Amino acid sequence: MAAPDRPLLPGQTRAIERTVTAIAEALPPAKRDRFLAETSQAEDGALDAVLDHWWPDAMLDQVPGRERRVDDALAGRGLVSLDDLAERRRR
Repeated sequence: MAAPDRPLLPGQTRAIERTVTAIAEALPPAKRDRFLAETSQAEDGALDAVLDHWWPDAMLDQVPGRERRVDDALAGRGLVSLDDLAERRRR
């Protein structure tokens, strides 16, 4: 018997099946187009590598604010030192 679907907690995401359809549905349109192009061009045995590449991206795209955090990190905004992180964990 399958486990019942539970409501998601804030910031929690559902797992995405590692299938072409599920990954495509989870990606935003621009990424979806690139993903589907790669899957259609994958030669024998290469589809697993395409899925391995895109599945984590589809999962992370479910996290609210991801794009902004990536942009901030690439621009060097809001960075925290490892020492500061360690201090926060000790509190």
